[in-house]
Amino acid sequence: MRKNILNKVLKLGVFISLFISTQVVKAQNLINGKKLYETRCLACHQSDGGGVPNMNPPLDGSSNVNGKDIARLVKIVKNGYDERIALDGMYYSNAMTANPDFTDQQIADVLTYVRTSWSNKASKITLAQVKAANSKHKISAQK
Repeated sequence: MRKNILNKVLKLGVFISLFISTQVVKAQNLINGKKLYETRCLACHQSDGGGVPNMNPPLDGSSNVNGKDIARLVKIVKNGYDERIALDGMYYSNAMTANPDFTDQQIADVLTYVRTSWSNKASKITLAQVKAANSKHKISAQK
């Protein structure tokens, strides 16, 4: 009986440790995402995610940012965007700089930060989603 209780306590301790370490990693990812945003995105998209009218689209409340097309977001962050875009009833024409030096984890972090900041309540982006998006783009580029 005592051994059984000890095993349960040990399992609970392992579970709690894993839970805490997972929460620490998630918090660190948001911190990393915010730092990336502040150094690479803020100048155009602004500190409040509001963008610049007719130049740089807002990220706060944007249907693209809050949408389900993760692959498109990954592609835009990685490769930039150089076309006039209609977004939520407005047009934007300033080219977005590519970030080819971003790792998959950095893309996941910055997209998670953007999708969960300001008024955005979208899901977080995982490393696996970024890798899948990159695979999708490589396959479609070969066709």
